[in-house]
Amino acid sequence: MNPLPITALSMLLLFGAARAEVPALFKGVDLKLGERLIAQHKCNDCHARQWVDGGKAVYRPKGRINTPSALQSMVEHCNTEMNLGLFPEDVTAVAAVLNRDHYRFAK
Repeated sequence: MNPLPITALSMLLLFGAARAEVPALFKGVDLKLGERLIAQHKCNDCHARQWVDGGKAVYRPKGRINTPSALQSMVEHCNTEMNLGLFPEDVTAVAAVLNRDHYRFAK
């Protein structure tokens, strides 16, 4: 059995460290559910119509969304404004995916 090259081992260690820094609010959340809901409700399309840079400008971690709970609150705001009918666990799943992909809050 060949040992992993040092670069592959390094990547595994970094990946494991990054996964360990998930905010408590998002630990154990169903990320696949969040991904599915984002696609189903066309969140990216809506943001692309309303924000510059194809919707990426909305994901500014140093803006008013500066904590995991603020991110979850903003997703709940979209849920309410767009009448999406998401349950609280759905909102948290969407927020967790946004955190993973854009905000990267660690605590």
